[in-house]
Amino acid sequence: MDGEELATAPLAGVAKALDDRLDEIIDGMIDVVVRHVPFYRGAVVSRRDLDEGLRGSVAFVLAELARPGPGPPDITAPDTTGRKRAGQGAPLADVLHCYRLSFAYFWDQLLHEAQRTGEETTAALLTTASRIWALADAYSTALTDSYRDAIAEHMLETDRRRSALVSALIDGQTADGEAVWEIARLLGFPPQGRFVVAVAEVVAVGEPPLPGLESHLRALDVGSAWRARPGQEIGILSLPPRNSEATVLDVFRGCATGRVGLSPVYQRLDQTMRTLRYAQVALESLPQGSAAVRQLDDAPLTGLVLANLDSTRRAVNRVLGGVLCLPDNERTTLLATAQAWLQAHGSAAEAAQALYCHPNTVRYRLRRLEEHLRGPLEDPLVLGELAVALDAVGTFPGLLHEHRPEELSTPDAD
Repeated sequence: MDGEELATAPLAGVAKALDDRLDEIIDGMIDVVVRHVPFYRGAVVSRRDLDEGLRGSVAFVLAELARPGPGPPDITAPDTTGRKRAGQGAPLADVLHCYRLSFAYFWDQLLHEAQRTGEETTAALLTTASRIWALADAYSTALTDSYRDAIAEHMLETDRRRSALVSALIDGQTADGEAVWEIARLLGFPPQGRFVVAVAEVVAVGEPPLPGLESHLRALDVGSAWRARPGQEIGILSLPPRNSEATVLDVFRGCATGRVGLSPVYQRLDQTMRTLRYAQVALESLPQGSAAVRQLDDAPLTGLVLANLDSTRRAVNRVLGGVLCLPDNERTTLLATAQAWLQAHGSAAEAAQALYCHPNTVRYRLRRLEEHLRGPLEDPLVLGELAVALDAVGTFPGLLHEHRPEELSTPDAD
């Protein structure tokens, strides 16, 4: 039924009568909404604000009833209300519940006025009921669309702002403590706590490198903020006091589509830029094409290794160059034995248990290793060099395959 048929004299009279009682009708609608929707009892949406929104919805229907010709409805009122409620943080379900209750109340008033006027008016109203309820649906749709558009815009703006704040931390743009406190507040992080930097490789353009991660982190009460860079996404995680790092690592392993590097846990947000290097190196140390996760420890030797990669490469060649020249199996065996022996604090027996071999086998391998070092392992300097070199190849596995013979020193070269 078109707009001209809606604008019959009886219905125009009903619309006029309701318009004259508009303040009374709005008060009744507000009472119904407040009674049935708890959100509207709070201080976020005032009675005056609610009055304004409901008045717009009534004006929307009355204008359509009185409109002399066909055409699309004016959705200014629902668009305004939807955006405003989104900005106030009202749940969409409550916003729609409010509208359904208020429209049902208005329909009752409309029907009551038509019945009071007479049978002809009542019949005219019932004839146009489907059109009126279609208007209600159009209002509800416009309200929902504007609400969701506003939420999407707000989320985009929030993401941009959070991304800028993450950039300030990872680029070291926070020289003073006050700035760090403010960034922490805006991110919802404590300025001091337990933080981890994550660097995730983007495998396919437009595809998230860690799909589903956010919901898992929320379940663990882990806060996060991210910054996209070409080929990578960098995140700062805020761990709760009692949350295990192993649990977070498991979540990353379950979501990773490419390589992911994690930093050690650090305590202050102003340490983010320094700690980012650990996460980047952890990622770079993983095999290309893998979907793996690695976290570096904040050990003193690791810090030395990270300080200068070129110097580290030269040091590894000088200390382990002879070992790196050996066949793969022998090289791997000697390095694994040395690592196990160091972790066992120099105990051949404990190292043998870790390697599932006899202690004499460990001692034999260590003697073979000494043939390629700058002296015996009893020498503290030689032992220290070996520990640094093993930590370096553990951090940068690629160094095992970057042997440069011209940089070698023989055991008696110095």
